[in-house]
Amino acid sequence: MKITIQTNETVKDTEITIVCSAITPEVEKIISRLKVLENQLAAVNGNETFFLDILELLYIETVDKKTFVYTADNVYETEMKLYELEEQFEQFGFFRAGKSCIVNLKHIKSLKAEFDRRIKVTMENGEQLIVSRQYADEFKKRLGVK
Repeated sequence: MKITIQTNETVKDTEITIVCSAITPEVEKIISRLKVLENQLAAVNGNETFFLDILELLYIETVDKKTFVYTADNVYETEMKLYELEEQFEQFGFFRAGKSCIVNLKHIKSLKAEFDRRIKVTMENGEQLIVSRQYADEFKKRLGVK
């Protein structure tokens, strides 16, 4: 991959141009990372790429080495890894709930204590997730609950 940067004092807005022979997973990952700067995430549903508002995402999980993004009414797949999304989305109110899941704290409807110090989380769309005991104390601290 070749990276070229040109500076021009007369340019008012920064412009990024990607020149490639095909849109590969690597190119999609670059686009996703750039979109995060605009509070968007590039994700695929079917054969169509969507640019999702990060604040609209309910949670993100990894299943069989694939990363899925959940909104109120749809599921998308992204090329980015869960740890990459966790690092970039923490500032938007996302929290690691388990080994394979991060949750948007702003879209939680209710919490229920489970046995073995785990927490059952119900999201605004009715989906239920489990916060593992490894993350439960920090999770409650972030939400300000006991």
